[in-house]
Amino acid sequence: MNFSESENQKAIRATVRDFAKNEILPHRMDWDERQYFPRELFRKMGELGLLGMLVPEEFGGAGMGYMEYKVAIEELAKVCGSIGLSMAAHNSLCTNHILMFGSEEQKNRFLPALASGEHVGAWGLTEANTGSDAMRMQCTAVRDTERNGWILNGTKNWITHGISSDVAVVLARTGELLDSHGISAFVVLRDQAGFSGGKKENKLGMRSSETAEMIFQDCFIPDDQVLGSPGEGFIQAMKILDGGRISIASLALGIAKGAFECARDYSKEREQFGQPISRFQAIAFKLADMYTQIEAADLLTSQACWRKENGMPVTKESAIAKYEASEVCVRVATEGVQVLGGYGYTKDFPAEKYYRDSKLCTIGEGTSEIQKLVISRELLKDD
Repeated sequence: MNFSESENQKAIRATVRDFAKNEILPHRMDWDERQYFPRELFRKMGELGLLGMLVPEEFGGAGMGYMEYKVAIEELAKVCGSIGLSMAAHNSLCTNHILMFGSEEQKNRFLPALASGEHVGAWGLTEANTGSDAMRMQCTAVRDTERNGWILNGTKNWITHGISSDVAVVLARTGELLDSHGISAFVVLRDQAGFSGGKKENKLGMRSSETAEMIFQDCFIPDDQVLGSPGEGFIQAMKILDGGRISIASLALGIAKGAFECARDYSKEREQFGQPISRFQAIAFKLADMYTQIEAADLLTSQACWRKENGMPVTKESAIAKYEASEVCVRVATEGVQVLGGYGYTKDFPAEKYYRDSKLCTIGEGTSEIQKLVISRELLKDD
């Protein structure tokens, strides 16, 4: 495995870094304060190819791999975790679910608009009482044989782009409770009757990435919007989450690197006792620990990307990467605030935003505890 960046990856990093500096940095605190989801930014991201990075060119995407995808999310998250999160949810969850399990007709119908940024995607698995325990979902889809479709009823919670999305992939129960073959996946369009956005969450961090309910009231879904065969949805979702964990690991890396750079730069400028505080061992050793942890998490994430690109199983590796990168992110962001001292506790510096944004990484797309469950089960499997 060679994780040295290719020329293409270096070019992507430079392009996304410039984009984030020019299009996101001037607005990030205003968006954060107002909890504003910048829909217009998504169109620009689509023009840059960031919203269909994993989508083949034949369906309007950039046709890139997971290593390039990791680089792009990192660079966005170094400036604003919220935008990195929205990009990750759009690409890895909604768009990738259609790419992996949709028919050719469905791919041609839905992917070009998602890849271009014309449409924003959402992915609906979580419910109020079924976070980690997804098989107990109460959202149901009942067969309507007269109209050749399904009637969807229920509410999904904690959904990125739950209000603003144009296209959502929704998991609903079509069989018995706790039956892994009793859940199906549907593509639901915003203009379909019975589909609406609900409560928007007032969050600690990631405040300019919209998180809201999706509500379905007798929402009719035709058969041509079922992904795969009925009953395959839960198994599909578990495979989608394998790739999704790579995106959250990349997101966590970006936030951690942003927090580190903020602390490092401040330590070289801030003087106490007649010298920059970076010259004091207490601060220098903090920076060394922060950087070392980031590098280790980076290698784990790169390994998961490499295995995914080479068609190898990634369930264990993506969980390891997500678990370690997200925990490192929280530790680094916390130490970043400490290095800045009182200034780290104010909104004059971005350290506090990295600190607030970091915690989502240990919760979203499977908590750290769920990652340890996935890892341990993989380790204890009979060969």
